[in-house]
Amino acid sequence: MGEKREILEEDLYAPVKDHLIQLGYDVKGEVKNCDVSALKGETLLVVEMKKTLNLDVILQATLRQRVADIVYIAVPKKSRILFTKRWKNICHLLRRLEIGLLLVSFRGDVSMVEEAIEPKPFSREKSRRVSNKKKSLVLKEFSQRQGDYNTGGCTRKKLVTAYREKSIQIAALLKAEGPLSIKQLKDRGADRDKVSKILQNNFYDWFIRVSRGVYDLSERGKIEIENYSELVEYYTHGEIMKED
Repeated sequence: MGEKREILEEDLYAPVKDHLIQLGYDVKGEVKNCDVSALKGETLLVVEMKKTLNLDVILQATLRQRVADIVYIAVPKKSRILFTKRWKNICHLLRRLEIGLLLVSFRGDVSMVEEAIEPKPFSREKSRRVSNKKKSLVLKEFSQRQGDYNTGGCTRKKLVTAYREKSIQIAALLKAEGPLSIKQLKDRGADRDKVSKILQNNFYDWFIRVSRGVYDLSERGKIEIENYSELVEYYTHGEIMKED
């Protein structure tokens, strides 16, 4: 059994042409730098072909939108990447740009073209409705953070999320005063709705239960909160100074 030959861009032309002919188009290759041009009535359709779906071919497709009524990108179908997050994000971008996507698969001498994305008008209103839940989560996280303790674009450091920030606040209070009850922590400014759950779940292993309803810092907690000295300082000198 011979080695599987790499699929070239030119290999895509025949199956894409046949696909468009079946849809009633008159098809020609390489017309004014367009890989595939197809005409049906007054409708001009252009297809840009590439071995991989990348930014270069997406940019080419957007330029073709200046002259064509309908624009597609055609790439070989690669099953292993169809369900990746990156692939889904690229497909979302194509829909927003109103660019279609054709996937070409080969099995021996037989080829097949499937329309993965139809280049139809993109509804921003519908997209926003679908994304409202995600937006509300971003707004909630934004509003619950007391300050800006993360560097945008940095992926090597642990993020200070709203949950972590609330945990640091509790840890700062325990570091400054020693064991405290849940009521005392609430009185000193800890989140009244979340403090009990944070202590009981102990997601970061920062806390130990001293007695019923009373908690202190674990050895791990004492070490790890030193990485958040700015926040510890803020909560120590901001919240803890509020006397009962």
